[in-house]
Amino acid sequence: MGQYAKIIGWIIGTLLLLFVIWYFSNLVVYILIAAVLSFIGHPLVDLLDNVRIGKFRLPHSVNAGIALLAITTVITLFFLIFVPVISRQSQIISSIDFDFLGDKIENYLQNVENSLTEYKILSNDQTLEKMISNELEGLVNMTSAQTIFKNVLGFAGTFFLGIFSVIFLTFFFLRDKNLFRRIIIAFVPTDLEDKANTILSDTRKLLSRYFIGLSIEVATMITILSAVLGIAGIENALLIGFLGGLMNIIPYLGPIIGTAIGVILGVAGGLSMEMYGDVLSISLIIMGTFAVANLIDNFVLQPLIYSNSVHAHPVEIFLVIMMAGSMAGVPGMILAIPTYTVIRIVAKQFLGNIKIVKQLTKDI
Repeated sequence: MGQYAKIIGWIIGTLLLLFVIWYFSNLVVYILIAAVLSFIGHPLVDLLDNVRIGKFRLPHSVNAGIALLAITTVITLFFLIFVPVISRQSQIISSIDFDFLGDKIENYLQNVENSLTEYKILSNDQTLEKMISNELEGLVNMTSAQTIFKNVLGFAGTFFLGIFSVIFLTFFFLRDKNLFRRIIIAFVPTDLEDKANTILSDTRKLLSRYFIGLSIEVATMITILSAVLGIAGIENALLIGFLGGLMNIIPYLGPIIGTAIGVILGVAGGLSMEMYGDVLSISLIIMGTFAVANLIDNFVLQPLIYSNSVHAHPVEIFLVIMMAGSMAGVPGMILAIPTYTVIRIVAKQFLGNIKIVKQLTKDI
């Protein structure tokens, strides 16, 4: 009877914990983001802790503050560099002569309209222009100025609260690397604390290496794409490189999305300069650059980051990412490797005697 009561207690406790996580999902997200940033910053804190000038050494809290300042500085620099670029891109798009462009593609649009009518997507009394106009009118009616103003205010409040929360939590996670572990241990039964401590210690080491490696991968891809496209004379090279590199946080699918965004921005830049005859060459240059950069990423960067950082075979990583993508789409692909890493570490502690678990976790 006592065993059944224990099982029921576990089930109730698990359901209650899941409800709390769901109800305070925003806070949980802030904690997870802060934990990830602390994983990235801990090596810098450890390095600063070992720096001595004679007998003088900076206090640990100051080192944590320096690491936090370095992280926030890098993120702020990204905003300072790319927000003006995005603003400039908006001005470029607004400068495009759409009337002239419309004349250029009028015949093409007429062929598209005829095809839509032929396949009964458009009725005989409809035109493509009228259909697009109706859709835009409906969108405008749905978003009144008052609604937009309220949404902007609500987003601004949530955004700045989130920024403050993440910075606050990150500092304390950096100052006390065991703080996140103690939060988790508080929910773990006493008889499982030793295993939980081992799991959290291994998780911190592997995920720290993974997120640092991922940051290096994204920065490297941004540099390669921006430099090559800039040398090739492509408009918006810096913005295309930034967005293309950033998309690499989405395994396998990210490069395709990045290439599509890059072609759109590159073509928009060409059209703004009335380079209508160069649209095809611009598209080919951008696609070729992305193809070469992603070959470097696939054969050099990813094996070092995905395989070595989390100690898993590339085929194993590929299958995990594909399964996560089929279950949860793009968010699943982004979270696949960190989640799989945690699952492997937990499985090693509790199911280490099972053959398949032993095989999958032998390198951890």
